[in-house]
Amino acid sequence: MSVLVAVVLILLAILGAPLFAVIAAGALWGYYQSEIPLMVIATEIYRVAEMPILLAIPLFTFAGYMLSESGAPGRLVRLTNALLGWMPGGLAIVALVACAFFTAFTGASGVTIIALGALLFPALKQAGYGENFSLGLVTTSGSLGLLFAPSLPLILYGIVAQQMSVGRSVSIDDLFLAGIFPGLLMLALLGGWSLWVNRHNRVPLVNYSAAKLMEAVRESIWELPLPVIVLGGIYGGYFAVSEAAAVTALYVIIVEVFILREISLKNLPSIMRKSMLLVGGVLIILAVSLASTNYMIDAEVPARLFAFVKEKISSPLSFLLLLNVFLLVLGAVLDIFSALVLIVPLLLPLAVQYGIDPVHLGIIFLANMQLGYSTPPVGLNLFIASFRFERPIMQIYIATLPFLLILLAAVLIITY
Repeated sequence: MSVLVAVVLILLAILGAPLFAVIAAGALWGYYQSEIPLMVIATEIYRVAEMPILLAIPLFTFAGYMLSESGAPGRLVRLTNALLGWMPGGLAIVALVACAFFTAFTGASGVTIIALGALLFPALKQAGYGENFSLGLVTTSGSLGLLFAPSLPLILYGIVAQQMSVGRSVSIDDLFLAGIFPGLLMLALLGGWSLWVNRHNRVPLVNYSAAKLMEAVRESIWELPLPVIVLGGIYGGYFAVSEAAAVTALYVIIVEVFILREISLKNLPSIMRKSMLLVGGVLIILAVSLASTNYMIDAEVPARLFAFVKEKISSPLSFLLLLNVFLLVLGAVLDIFSALVLIVPLLLPLAVQYGIDPVHLGIIFLANMQLGYSTPPVGLNLFIASFRFERPIMQIYIATLPFLLILLAAVLIITY
């Protein structure tokens, strides 16, 4: 009977039933089978409201959406272009840096492609970069910032790991620090590839000009303090993560609405609605998954899974290799937020048994899921780019392939 219920739930998910409803139904069935009062599920769901760190998710997301609706993307591109555009292949580096910065604040890579794609793709083509190179660069760059603070997936992984209480304690601060060098590695490898491919590009480049750079800095003077506010505030001991989120959101409102006046008070409710649609979807999935996770722990599902895997795989290195393959496939078929709340509760106890640090697992997980956004055949960014740039999906597949291989090499370095 349990197998039949599982098959029905999987079919419902494939047919488009809301994921939170499928997870909740699975939890209800599990508790019912175990003769545990179903009111326990309501108690577990309510635990979401008691997490102080949870405040950071809507606040950082709102700040990111505010930035995407303002002139900040254009200013960021102009600043990085003034700083790096003089190099052969410099505009490609501009695209990488701008996308990574932007995705770190929006947390949703599709937003980055939509917001920055209109600026970067025509600029790359105009500067003499090949169409496929430009398509591949913008498509894969759209998810680069997921390892940089204050990325929403980093925060969400920390919350799920804290609820599991497996291995050493996982703090959001640790994850923010742990993501810096892996994120920079991905940027460096893609940047090196971009410079190499375009080393013979003889199209006139932007001439370095201190005056233009200072002008671009003046234009972006209000956005430049944002990383300092987030990271400096947290690691300087001035703010907790949730407090840094509140300060960031307030700062962005003051700058974009009252100082630069690029967003009117009339448009604020619309931006709030769009950003909270994403947050609401994430939180309801997280809430019901807490109930599901606790049932799995009570039913010793992770322990049984470890016993099964241990029979087949004895080496931690072999486990990590299979983990990468599994996560790449998962990232191509499941969005990152659903994967975090569904799969981490199963993987984390398993990885800890193999001696893998929970923080390291988090970075491996997110690096693979980041790659999954652009992995054929169903990576989400591939379809967003196809729609945004009005190009056939097969052309997008071909264009992103070199970048995917480079990012795969980065994932293996991060893993091992």
